[in-house]
Amino acid sequence: MERALHYSHTLLKEIIQPGDLVVDATMGNGNDTVFLAQLVGPTGSVHAFDIQEIAIENTKKRLDDVGLSANLHLKGHENVEEYLNHDLKAAIFNLGYLPKSDKSIITLPENTLKALDTLLEHLLPSGRVVVVVYYGHAGGEIEKNEVINYSQALSQEEFQVLQYQFINQKNNPPFLICIERKS
Repeated sequence: MERALHYSHTLLKEIIQPGDLVVDATMGNGNDTVFLAQLVGPTGSVHAFDIQEIAIENTKKRLDDVGLSANLHLKGHENVEEYLNHDLKAAIFNLGYLPKSDKSIITLPENTLKALDTLLEHLLPSGRVVVVVYYGHAGGEIEKNEVINYSQALSQEEFQVLQYQFINQKNNPPFLICIERKS
């Protein structure tokens, strides 16, 4: 069985095609940004967001190392609407904090929910928004609960929502929520 982060890539690989518009809502160290850029190719568009300069630097280096490009924004994901000029195929979040950095700088539920609202408005039929929820830190439990409540309240006529998690693991293992717009 795949861990949540790896399964997120499986879910996105199933639907993303060259030329698509996609979003990395939490750039971090650039792993998802590079993955998305590979999938959409030179005709596609990746918009990646983070509020920390180190995330921009790390992601730019990773992209340069493999000869890819993406639109990197030193802004929170709540600002995603400024950059969606056509229909969205997919987006990914890794909630929590930037690994190996200041653990007090975390994603906030109000910003995440605002971004989810915007992304779902622009999401194409069969498009997916994947949220990997890391919650073993201060503030993480609150965001986890708000994201779950938000996802459970989505219309079943419009969306399918999957929750993928291991239930016998210790230390608050991350889990995944995938929201897919029905065809």
